[in-house]
Amino acid sequence: MRAGWKLLAAAAIAASGWAGADGPHFATGIRIGETTAHSAIVWTRLTRDAEHVPFGGPMPDVRYKDKSGEWIDEVKDRDPRMTPVVSFPGIDASGPTEAVQQLEGAAPGTEGEVRVRYRVEGAAEWTDTEWAAVDPARDFTKQFPLEGLESGATYELTVESRTPEGNPGDTVEGGFHTAPEADAETPVNFVVTTCYAYPDRDAPDGFKIYDQILKLNPDFFVHTGDILYYDKLAKSIDLARWHWQRMYSMPTNVRFHRQVGSYFMKDDHDTWVNDCWPGMESTFMGNFTFEQGQAVFLEQVPMGDSTYRTVRWGKDLQIWMVEGRDFRSPNTMKDGPEKSIWGAEQMAWFKRTVAESEATFRVLISPTPVVGPDRPTKNDNHANRGFAHEGREIREFMATQPNLFSICGDRHWQYVSHAADTGTLEFACGPASNEHAGGWKPEDRRPEHTYMNVTGGFLALDVARDDEGPRLRARHYSVDGEVLHEEVLRPE
Repeated sequence: MRAGWKLLAAAAIAASGWAGADGPHFATGIRIGETTAHSAIVWTRLTRDAEHVPFGGPMPDVRYKDKSGEWIDEVKDRDPRMTPVVSFPGIDASGPTEAVQQLEGAAPGTEGEVRVRYRVEGAAEWTDTEWAAVDPARDFTKQFPLEGLESGATYELTVESRTPEGNPGDTVEGGFHTAPEADAETPVNFVVTTCYAYPDRDAPDGFKIYDQILKLNPDFFVHTGDILYYDKLAKSIDLARWHWQRMYSMPTNVRFHRQVGSYFMKDDHDTWVNDCWPGMESTFMGNFTFEQGQAVFLEQVPMGDSTYRTVRWGKDLQIWMVEGRDFRSPNTMKDGPEKSIWGAEQMAWFKRTVAESEATFRVLISPTPVVGPDRPTKNDNHANRGFAHEGREIREFMATQPNLFSICGDRHWQYVSHAADTGTLEFACGPASNEHAGGWKPEDRRPEHTYMNVTGGFLALDVARDDEGPRLRARHYSVDGEVLHEEVLRPE
């Protein structure tokens, strides 16, 4: 672990993590992402208020009608023939947009300007971006690409705000690590997590795992998707954005993301609806469309030109993060060579870049399982019969590549497994809270498993060198920071 940005313990800071005057404010914090050896992206959003609408505030009510217009008393799970009708009980508003601003967790945006000041930790001089207006059409957000950074460095930054008239507003302080150069024999540690359901939070101010992860001082953080769950309540683009506001205005999330560089991936529930694909027909999500879901994701996280990408972190580590929704075939399509989750272009990119890599350890990070095993009732990932052909193709390719394994999200339990057909190794990080764990019987231990635990927590990995050479250590943690399982890998 590299010494670096002085992480701010929860007990030592105000829950909001900012200082300032009358606004604009940063109730949804900042997010630092897509860190490489020489670049990063800082995501910002201005808010009207310093804090979100408190827990216990009003919530929307959603009922459904069938195709004939009759009310449905017993709602079938995500029936694509149903049409939602949203109301806002107890809220006095002139329209739905104003009503959404009064919901529990809401943090309405506001106009203004932002800039980022950054420097290598301890340096005398700051580099300043230009002041730039946030975009009301993109939920009052603005992203700043930072270029020409020093590799293997620890950066500190300050994000400043001001009103459209130039009056100073709040500021946020943060920091991040840049990746070391490809030939640097530098220790690296990172954390992977998945599946954050707002109703399943487990701390008074959000999620326990965030403060536990901060104790590890990770170089970077990867969220594999299902960052939030649109299905039940996001029946319009305003309600979709509200999901992001309530998730990322929680104090645990605010203080974490201003201190750690992250890579965000999306899956079905933070794209549109369960097991979705482009062109899927359903009225279940009301006025909110698949295409809007794609756009909102890019608006709400720091992201570069592509949602699939690879990043090198020194001599011993390279990661690949893949896109699992934008290019997929319908789940209902018959399996075969033409049916795909990744699409031909992404598949070719993955095989080419993996084969070209000289990193000691190579890690595929996927929103959904590649190995499994998964439940036989599922039909949405490479461990399922619905995408068996492409799943086998990926595993067979991975088996030809030394020191290449996968990490997956989506599954609500932790596991380590080896594919029965190719021996390919996979780690499932498990969900963010115990309240969200489930979907697998704890006693159902398969021959493929070397570890399986129906629990919440996270997966932490660190790469270093010792007297025997390079090694990668993978540890599953509980939500309270207890190590539940450990595996150490050596290069073949």
